[in-house]
Amino acid sequence: MKSRLALLADPMIAVLLIATMAGFVLPAVGAARETAQLVTSVAIFLLFLVNGMRVPRGEILRGLANWRFFLPLFIWVFGVMALAGLGISILAQDILPPLVALGFLYLGTLPSTIQSATSYTTIAGGNVALSVVGAALINIAGVFVTAPLFAILGGGEVADIGSDAIVRIGTILVLPFVIGQAVQHWTRDWITERKAKVVWLDRIVIGIAVYVAFSGAVEQGIAQMFDAIGWAWLIGITLAFLAVANWGAWQAATALRYPREDRIAFLFAGAQKSVAIGAPLAAILFAPEVAGFVIAPLLLYHLLQLLIAAPLSAKLSAG
Repeated sequence: MKSRLALLADPMIAVLLIATMAGFVLPAVGAARETAQLVTSVAIFLLFLVNGMRVPRGEILRGLANWRFFLPLFIWVFGVMALAGLGISILAQDILPPLVALGFLYLGTLPSTIQSATSYTTIAGGNVALSVVGAALINIAGVFVTAPLFAILGGGEVADIGSDAIVRIGTILVLPFVIGQAVQHWTRDWITERKAKVVWLDRIVIGIAVYVAFSGAVEQGIAQMFDAIGWAWLIGITLAFLAVANWGAWQAATALRYPREDRIAFLFAGAQKSVAIGAPLAAILFAPEVAGFVIAPLLLYHLLQLLIAAPLSAKLSAG
């Protein structure tokens, strides 16, 4: 009961719901959309600048040194999960709108989320240090890996990543992160002291990206494409993907003979998917009228992963 109440109190859920509903009720169209896209780009740049400031370089190096954990986690997240997303995307093409089905491939290629993976690892009694470093490294890798991996597996016009997209990724994601890493010696203490406020920067930027994406999808008629049966299919397929992710990550960690604490860290770092990377990256890769469809599975997965992770972590904590 307590875990459910904690879930309902999670501000990130409120941000996602508000941004999605705002996109449906008051979508940004015409000139307003162009302004919203500019605001989104600036906000994403600022977010990744701060991310570069707050991820210690020492942790990155220690994580890379622990290759026995990080390498299998990398293969799981960007190999197994990406292929699972591709398979689900192909199977769902006859059930869901094509761009929504494609969203499962995009979901599969995304990195894990740092904050919730670490939080639930802590609750479950797992290796917190390993979870923090592993999820952080996977997130950094995702900035470079997700887009080309999605293009290679997806193929076709929608998944084509041209030079413009590469330049935008480099300018809006990679460049600010590198700058943040370069100046973190002077700025990390200031960022750490304002940790609670910085978390809200994450939420606001994600909210803006989701709002712009769903504004475009609403303009393209996403509300008319789903009936009750369609929504049921989308929820069911997403739950199946989530079940495979959690069960598979645990079995993979068991097969690797990790200690129980490390298996817990692998489970949450391997099965959780990051809306913090997924929403901003979608805003760069796709036009708004496409992005809203593609990130629909991601938003649903994010909400469902929190619903499942809370009782799962409590059960693991109890032994």
